[in-house]
Amino acid sequence: MLRKPIETCVLEGFSAFLALAALTIAPAAAQQVTGVPGSPEATTTIDGKQLPPPPPPFGGVIKERASESTPWWPPRVVPPKGAPNVLLIMTDDVGFGAPGTFGGVIPTPTMDSLAQEGLRFTNFHSTSLCSPSRAAIITGRNHHSVGFGVVGEIATGYPGYDSIIPIDKGTIGTILKENGYATAWFGKDHNTPFYQSSQAGPFNQWPNGMGFDYFYGFVGGDASQWQPNLYRNTTPIYPFLNNPSWNLETAMADEAIHYIKQLKEIAPSKPWFVYYVPGATHAPHHPTPEWAEKIGNMHLFDEGWNKVRETIFANQKRLGVMPENAKLTPWPKELPSWDSLSWDEKKLFTKQADIYGAYLAYADNEIGRVIQEVKDLGELDNTLIIYISGDNGASAEGMLNGTPNEFTTFNGVAVPVKDQFLWYPFWGTDRTFPHYAAEWAWAMDTPFKWVKQVASHYGGTAQGMVISWPGHINDPGGVRRQFHHLIDIVPTVLDATGIPAPDAIDGIKQKPIEGVSMAYTFDKANANAPSRHTTQYFEMLGNRAIYHDGWIAATTPANLPWELSTAKPPDVITGYNWELYNVKDDPTEYADLAAKMPDKLKEMQKLFYAEAKKYDVLPLDNSTLARWNTPRPSLTAGRTEFTYSGVLTDVPAAAAPNILNKAYTITAEVEIPEGGAEGMIVTQGGRFGGYGLFLSHGVADIRRGKVVFLYNLLDLQRTIWDGPELGAGKHTIVFDFKPDGPGLGKGGTGVLSVDGQEVSRKSMEHSTPITFPEDESFDVGEDTRTGVAMLEYRYDVPFKFTGKIDKLTFKLGPDLAAEK
Repeated sequence: MLRKPIETCVLEGFSAFLALAALTIAPAAAQQVTGVPGSPEATTTIDGKQLPPPPPPFGGVIKERASESTPWWPPRVVPPKGAPNVLLIMTDDVGFGAPGTFGGVIPTPTMDSLAQEGLRFTNFHSTSLCSPSRAAIITGRNHHSVGFGVVGEIATGYPGYDSIIPIDKGTIGTILKENGYATAWFGKDHNTPFYQSSQAGPFNQWPNGMGFDYFYGFVGGDASQWQPNLYRNTTPIYPFLNNPSWNLETAMADEAIHYIKQLKEIAPSKPWFVYYVPGATHAPHHPTPEWAEKIGNMHLFDEGWNKVRETIFANQKRLGVMPENAKLTPWPKELPSWDSLSWDEKKLFTKQADIYGAYLAYADNEIGRVIQEVKDLGELDNTLIIYISGDNGASAEGMLNGTPNEFTTFNGVAVPVKDQFLWYPFWGTDRTFPHYAAEWAWAMDTPFKWVKQVASHYGGTAQGMVISWPGHINDPGGVRRQFHHLIDIVPTVLDATGIPAPDAIDGIKQKPIEGVSMAYTFDKANANAPSRHTTQYFEMLGNRAIYHDGWIAATTPANLPWELSTAKPPDVITGYNWELYNVKDDPTEYADLAAKMPDKLKEMQKLFYAEAKKYDVLPLDNSTLARWNTPRPSLTAGRTEFTYSGVLTDVPAAAAPNILNKAYTITAEVEIPEGGAEGMIVTQGGRFGGYGLFLSHGVADIRRGKVVFLYNLLDLQRTIWDGPELGAGKHTIVFDFKPDGPGLGKGGTGVLSVDGQEVSRKSMEHSTPITFPEDESFDVGEDTRTGVAMLEYRYDVPFKFTGKIDKLTFKLGPDLAAEK
């Protein structure tokens, strides 16, 4: 029998492959194939309509003997020829007027450099809040369309608000990964549902489940930069232990640099997509001491928020960020002017701003280190860099006086100025979780009105952005004023890479991407071209607006974002006034035209509700506190008793027994070895709020092994119940707490008992009403990150229990938060 030559077999197999490709993968003309088909080095592009792509048919020959058969390898999927690396950077809580690149007084030389090489976008917008913006940027869809109408921590059971990105709206990570990119996510993950963030998963909405090969960062809204809840993929890590100079901003840059360099050396032809999202400048403001000193010595904020605002606006006109006809919006009557403050208020508030400025400058510097690595590897000309300054406007969540601990704000507690001076020498260190005063947020949003959370006005949604892509942007240093939004990032990246949006992912038909590409603005000829993003709704916590062809209609905020109020909000439909602006001629929203043009206002309002219906914005909800306490799916829903033994760490609040606003009993059955024991039995929280039941460390073995229950009220007050030192053998420790009555944050009486004998009874005036620090965890048998004790009974972490926990039980009473 005559056998065909190997070359003929290979070509026949390849022909069969192309025949199928014409039907299921890509037209032959569009497909880019390299290498000998069927050989190990062969590669191919795909049309990307179906992800993952269907496997090609075997193109070799199979006989009974391998010696008579012809092997054939499926080609490796690669992106189209010339597809660039993509470095997508987005900082956190940075107001439009904060960075020097957009007129601010804080130096941001990395962003400056990119702006000089590329383009500066002055009319780019977010959703006004963290995780909604982050859902929009990775999906190319509006935040309600992908379940993030609000931050995940206050999710509710409606499609637009449940914090679940639907499987029919895949992420840019998935699209690029399946088209042959390496994908990585560094920094903040605020898109894993709060109730799915434990070791029990599921992990399909962690970064690794959303198309990112590698994740290094924290999960949740914020994290200490000194001791964060840090993960590598889905595993918690603690590189900061016994390393007091460690800071996440630098560690993140180190990790990204290592990742990019490693990839270049292992797979030099493989393009990468790096999503780089540092915690800066969300609270806590945690720069290194060197940066704090450097920015403090520049005295950028000594003249106060009103003068800084005027300086920023003048800079914006000088830089062309704002046109000459733009007007600075007035300072609000609800916020005090700088001249009305006392000496000590000015001293404290200047310190707060200095630390914030240091944090932003520090973050920009670390981003610069990553970009320098791209340059050093010779990849800059082949890298599309998008640098977005903030995921929403500047944050007023420090309340009117700022705070040494952001969780005081989230629990509705204002810290007086005189009390804050206790933390003044340590501002920005690991001893604080600080946030600046709300007045600084308004100044950082210059020239606009309002701040983070307020989606109705540009102060909440305007973000400075620069894009650099050497050789592809022919107007270096140009300014672009076209209206665009975070949902436009995905289509821009797809446009630049030559990769289409898929029709299906994992067999699920995909809904259309809702943004438009900004790539048309890269051409100098289109510098003043009309925006291709013509209509955009905004909504957050009941505040709403609609943009259309240079006009915007917006509700007047009914509540102040720097106040956490328990008052009943106004009717979400009828309780709001509306404003109207021609932002084509009035880019700062200075002149309200609603009274002069009622018909135009009605037209815009009608358009808003049409868009709201289209994108799952309904039902509108302007409640805040009530949403914090909304029951939602979790591993603890409906449970009143929890049992543990041994060691269990890093359990997030959503998977832990919630003792807030209820009676509870904690019972620990332990065994103490000869010589005694010490260490944490159970804890939730840490330095900035929480509780712990432990045996004391003691000093030089004095007072070692004493039974202690410590309740840390937001780092403002610690109540301690203590008992005897435990000898060898089995013991039962019980802490029982009864609140004084129904309602939020009620005080109550706690009783500590050992082996059936009461050893301590104390009352406390208040308890934590809303939340313990979300970057801390629930730990059994060990304390991680930070300790709840400060002076008395202080210990170092990790504080491991050196005895044995046979059984630990929590019994919880009914939730009393909503009861009167």
